[in-house]
Amino acid sequence: MTSLRAFVATARHLSFTRAAEELHVTSAAIGQQIRLLEDHLGKALFHRTRGQLQLTEAGNTLMPGLTDAFDAVLESVARLVTSDHDAPIKVSVAPSFASKWLIPRLDALRRAAPDLEVLVDASTQLADLEGEETDCVIRYGTGAYPGLVVDRLFSEAVLPVCSPAFAQHHGLYRGSGALQSVPLLHEEGPEHDSSCPNWTEWSRSESISGTLSGNGFRLSQSSLVLDAAIAGQGIGLGKLRLAEADIAAGRLVSPFGTPQPVEFSYYFATTAHKAKRSRVERFRNWLGAEARALRTIEQIAAPFPAQSLAIVAAE
Repeated sequence: MTSLRAFVATARHLSFTRAAEELHVTSAAIGQQIRLLEDHLGKALFHRTRGQLQLTEAGNTLMPGLTDAFDAVLESVARLVTSDHDAPIKVSVAPSFASKWLIPRLDALRRAAPDLEVLVDASTQLADLEGEETDCVIRYGTGAYPGLVVDRLFSEAVLPVCSPAFAQHHGLYRGSGALQSVPLLHEEGPEHDSSCPNWTEWSRSESISGTLSGNGFRLSQSSLVLDAAIAGQGIGLGKLRLAEADIAAGRLVSPFGTPQPVEFSYYFATTAHKAKRSRVERFRNWLGAEARALRTIEQIAAPFPAQSLAIVAAE
């Protein structure tokens, strides 16, 4: 292949020097490759006439086919690069993270990368990153993904959350004693992790005594716990990263308690060769910037004590 490239460049310019400049090698290297090709073919490809390099009959026969072949190769490479740039990035992400965190930020992604098309696959199923159906994943877990390129995005914590009307109606701003009588929302399903406390564990860590209410609902996704809380169906242990927008909008409040960190975090992951794709690199860079700009868990939960005191005083 090297000898053929040297021949095509030399035949195009009819000069070893200019061929060497095009291929960023020395004139001697070009001459050596031409001799190797001539030895292989058993025919001379160039001859000199009055100091001018000319193609022989064999060279004239060889040149058109090789030029077309190299042009086809370059065109195929260009199409591949264009295809990679224009193709949508296929991101596999858990449903709750998709609906509560990623989807609300797609406008920001569009501003950062206007020509990047995104296909969001909201699923708890393990994605096959070796195939072409998925470019990258965002997962909630331990970060132990052997053989993959992994970025830790941010941590998570849980805190009791409910609607403002629910909190006021049940007197929750006066303390956690009302947990014995109000409906509790429980998360059970593939998005739940063992390090995330249930209501019994959370109450024990907060030194809350008494029997918890047996009323409430069990839900299969983190986002459903938040949606049920917004709808006034009970109070749930909400994941604060997912609840942040609802808290900022006033749809959710936390009447008591402190955030409890969990062991799992959110991670971006892909294969080494897909990490080099333009669309994956742009999405990864944007995601990292968004993660770095996030408020801390303490900042998300900070408004609640003051808000609680204001409402109690108003009553």
